[in-house]
This record gives sequence, C-alpha cells and structure tokens, in this order.
Amino acid sequence: MKSTPVRDQVKDHLLTPKNAVLVIIDYQPPQIITTVSMDRQTLIGNMRALIKTAKAFDVPIVLSTVNTINGRNPDTIPQLKELLAGVPSIDRTSINAWEDEEFYQAIKATKRKKLIIAALWTDACLLFPTMDAIKEGYEVFPVVDCVGANSIEGHKAALQRMVHAGAQPVGWNSVACELQRDWGRHETVTGFMEAVKEQGHGWGWFISVSQEIEEYHNYKGASAMQVQGTQPPH
Repeated sequence: MKSTPVRDQVKDHLLTPKNAVLVIIDYQPPQIITTVSMDRQTLIGNMRALIKTAKAFDVPIVLSTVNTINGRNPDTIPQLKELLAGVPSIDRTSINAWEDEEFYQAIKATKRKKLIIAALWTDACLLFPTMDAIKEGYEVFPVVDCVGANSIEGHKAALQRMVHAGAQPVGWNSVACELQRDWGRHETVTGFMEAVKEQGHGWGWFISVSQEIEEYHNYKGASAMQVQGTQPPH
C-alpha cells in the first residue's frame, strides 16, 4: 500500500488543516434552548466533536457571541466554552456577524478562504455571514448537523438559500475525514479518534464497543488474583 504524496495543503480544493478556519457563532443558552429543528443534546455533542476535530488538526477558530458584554445574553455554553480555552470571544450587537468590524478583521487575519461555519440560528446568524462571505469570494461550508433554527421549515429554507448562493453543506464527520484524508498521517489520528469516540454516535459507538470487547478478552484480573493467593468468585 502506498498513498500518493500529500497535496499542497494551501492550494488543495478540499478542506485541509492549512486552508480552512472554523467559525463558531452564538452557541449561547437562548439560541440553544429555542432551537427545535434538531435534538439539542445531539447538536451540542456534534459541536464538541467539531471543535475537538479543529483543535486536533490545529485549524484556527474564530468565536463570536451576541449581546454578552451588555448583559442581555449569557456567554457561550460551558459544554463548548471548556473546549475553547485560549480562543478569544468576539462579542457584537449585529445579528449578521459579518457586519461587525472586529469579527470581519478576525476572519481576514487568518488569511484562509475556506470557512467551516456553525452558527445559531440557521436562518439568521448562519445565513447572513454565509451569504456575505460568498459574495466576497470565500468558500463556505455550513456544518448542517451542528446548526438549527426555531422551525424545521426555516432551517431548510435557509440551507436552500445558502446552497443556491454557492455554499457547500457538510457534516462534522465529513469535515473530520476530509482533514484527516489518510490513516497513514499518524500524527492526527489519535485526536481525530478521540473526537469520534466522545461524540458516540455514527461509528464512534462501534469504536468504543470494539475497544471494550478487546479489553474484556485481554483482562488479566483472574490471573492476578490467583497470584495473590485468592480465587475469583464462582
């Protein structure tokens, strides 16, 4: 088995750790609680996996909240905030993050043109910056299993509008596999697998169960007890 040489990770047409940035917008309690288009716990679990994936591949992260400094909204939910230590949070008043100067400059500062974006809600804080970014020549990849809206209809309509404008919908697992690309790139396999196993759905459950079965068959407890002069219970 021999893989082809690693392509230029800056110029590659696919997502790579060197040409992409993860954009996270408004994962705050009011937005989470009022999302009804998908199960909220699944959404949070998927977002944790997406963030852990980005960190495993050293993909830069731009994080934003709305109306936190002025006291109207709480900060990013703790389940995600704990994974984002060291990532500055850009607070704004604009519904469209692209119309906030600090956010806009943070995106430009990454010098990356592929935006992996997750935001709440789909039909507002995801839709608007996606449309603006595409207009300015960015490639935008909305992570559809990490986002939601106040209604299923609104969620679907917003995704359709983005796709018509040129957005490229992805799932968090697709992002992870696209960044990894080759199991022979050993330096990122562990981080990738940790994200998959923690998420626990899809194929993550299979990996966890397989490891548990292997550990069971390799268990040395009985032998250890016999060495100590005791017998296992019958």
